[in-house]
Amino acid sequence: MQKPSPVQRLVGDTPRGGTVMSFYAKKGATRPPEIDRGEGVYLYDTNGRQYMDITSGAVVSNLGHSNPRVVQAMQAQAAKVTFAYPRFFESRHNAALAERICELAGDGFDRAFFVSGGSEANESALKMARQYAVAVGQPDRYKVISREPSYHGATLGALGVTGDSFTEALYAPMTRISPKVPVPLTYRLPEGVTADEHAQTCANALEEKILAEGPDTVLAFIMEPVGGLSSGALVSPPSYYRAVREICSRYGVLLIHDEIMSGAGRTGKFLSSQHWQEAQPDLVTLAKGLAAGYTPFGAVIAPNYIVDAIANHGGFIHGHTYFSNPFSCAVAHAVLEEVVDQNLLARATVLGERLKSGLLRLKDRSSIVGDVRGLGLLMAIEIVAEKTTKKAFPTELNIPNMLTEHGLKHGLALYNRRANKGVYGDMQLIAPPLVSSESEIDEMVERLGHAVADLELTLLATA
Repeated sequence: MQKPSPVQRLVGDTPRGGTVMSFYAKKGATRPPEIDRGEGVYLYDTNGRQYMDITSGAVVSNLGHSNPRVVQAMQAQAAKVTFAYPRFFESRHNAALAERICELAGDGFDRAFFVSGGSEANESALKMARQYAVAVGQPDRYKVISREPSYHGATLGALGVTGDSFTEALYAPMTRISPKVPVPLTYRLPEGVTADEHAQTCANALEEKILAEGPDTVLAFIMEPVGGLSSGALVSPPSYYRAVREICSRYGVLLIHDEIMSGAGRTGKFLSSQHWQEAQPDLVTLAKGLAAGYTPFGAVIAPNYIVDAIANHGGFIHGHTYFSNPFSCAVAHAVLEEVVDQNLLARATVLGERLKSGLLRLKDRSSIVGDVRGLGLLMAIEIVAEKTTKKAFPTELNIPNMLTEHGLKHGLALYNRRANKGVYGDMQLIAPPLVSSESEIDEMVERLGHAVADLELTLLATA
C-alpha cells in the first residue's frame, strides 16, 4: 500500500471527523474541484462545471457571488486607500458602517468594533466584557459560562468557550476551558418531557452553574441564539431566551449573543436576537454575512454604557493589525446597503418558508432525514439511521462528509464540519444566499433530494 504524502494526511478527513485543512503544497494530493468563478448563487470550477452554493460557502455569501455594487465599492476603495491604522487615522466608511449596523441592530446598541472575522469578534467581546467589569469595580468577575454543544471560534480564547469536549481535550493545557451548561436541543428530548420543559431545565442549569461558580465571579454567558454547526440551526422555545435574560440580569452577568452565523439578516431580521424582544443581549458578535465573503470581517456591537466605562478607564486594551481598516469597512458598508436596498431581511423570511416546506417534503419521502429545523435561511436537516427511534449512524461513517461527496455529483456545494465528532447527530446546514430566487431555492432542494437519495442507496449497499 502506498504511503500517503504529508499533504494528503493534512487534507484528508480525519477518523474523528475533524476539519479538512487546506495545506496544498504537493501535486498528487487528493483535492476538491478548483474554483474558477462565481455568479449569483452559482460557482464554477476550472472545468466549467456548475455548482449551486446551497450553504453560502461557510454560511458567508449572503449576497451570492460577484455582486456588481459590492465589486464596484471594492474597486473604488482599493484605488484610494486599502490600509490606514485606526489609531492614526479615522475613516468615513468606519463611521458610516458603525452607524448603519447600530441602526439595524436597534435600540440598546450604540457602538461597533470591527475585526477580521468571527473568532476575533468573540475574543474581542470576551475582553470587552472583562474590561467593563474591571472598569465598574468588579475585578473578581472573569468566568465565562457557555453551552455544550456550541462553537465560538478556532482561536484559543474562543475554543475555551466552545462546547466541544474533543477539541477541549486537545487544547485544554493551552487555554482556560469555561464552565458549560446544556443546550436545550429539540429533536432528541428526555423521555416524557416536552421541548418547553426541557428548555426550562436547561435554563435552570445556567442559574445553578452561576451559583456553583459564585455569582460574583461570573462575568458573562455566551450563546448562539440560533445554532450553527454544533446544533444544526437549533431554535429553542421562546421561554428559554426570556429565562436566560432574566437569570443573567438577576446576577449581573453579561449576556453575549454569538450571531456569527445567524446575524446580518440570515434569519429574517438583522439580528436573530430580534425575534425575542424580551431577551436582548448586552453584547453581540457578527461576522460571515456581515461582509458576505467579499472581505474577511467581523464586529462586536455594544451599548454606550459598556463602551463609555471602558473608555473612561483607560481605553480598550485590545486590537489587531487589520481592525477597522478602511477597505474592509467600505466593502461591508456596501454589503449592508445592498441588504437594505434589496429588502433582503423580508426576503429571507419568505424564502425561508419556501425552503422549509421543500425540506419537509424531502423529509417525508426519505427514510434517513429525521428532522428539519431552523429559522429564515438558516436551516438544517439531520440524518438518522432510524426515523422512529431517531438513532444516529455510527460516528465513524462521517455522514455529512458522505453527503457532501454526493452533493458535488449533483452540482451542489455543501459545507459541513462535524462538531463534537458527530456525537450529537449528523447535521447538514442548508443556508442559501439571501439573493436566491424562488426557482433557485426549488432547484437546490431538488438537487439535495437526489444527493440524499444517493446517500441512502450507498448506506443500504454497505449495511
